[in-house]
Amino acid sequence: MKNITYNRISACEYAKKWALKRNPQYYNYDSLGGDCTNFISQCIFAGSKVMNYSKQNGWYYIDGNRKSPSWTGVEFLYNFLITNKSVGPFGKISNINEIQNGDIAQLSFDGNTYSHSLIILDINQRNLNQIYIASHTYDSYYKPIAEYNYSKIRFVHIENVRKW
Repeated sequence: MKNITYNRISACEYAKKWALKRNPQYYNYDSLGGDCTNFISQCIFAGSKVMNYSKQNGWYYIDGNRKSPSWTGVEFLYNFLITNKSVGPFGKISNINEIQNGDIAQLSFDGNTYSHSLIILDINQRNLNQIYIASHTYDSYYKPIAEYNYSKIRFVHIENVRKW
């Protein structure tokens, strides 16, 4: 296995293209609880070009019915990214000073469960009024994170990608 660079520009360009519409190559989960993490996985895939097809701990999308829980589930994506030791993207829990464009933010609205995923598009300053995101479900493009009414936020910095 070797490390390859996560292409942050490609991830953000994909987010910019599809933030306010749906890529027909992927199922739209809006009517099944939300499309946010599906969209974020698409963005990460645009920047990584590597899926992990492990049935137990993977991160992959074949079609709307054949995909890993981590492709569409907020907590599952988080757990995949921060624990992945195999192929695919991997990351670490980060603070606001460590994040970069193409990284992930997740929000908790009730203070207990994280239920919304966002991709970071631009960081003008290290405060939430100057960090801009894209997202599905609550479709957003270049929206400051501070405009969300949330209880908690967490960041995942995508460190790199592994491939065979």
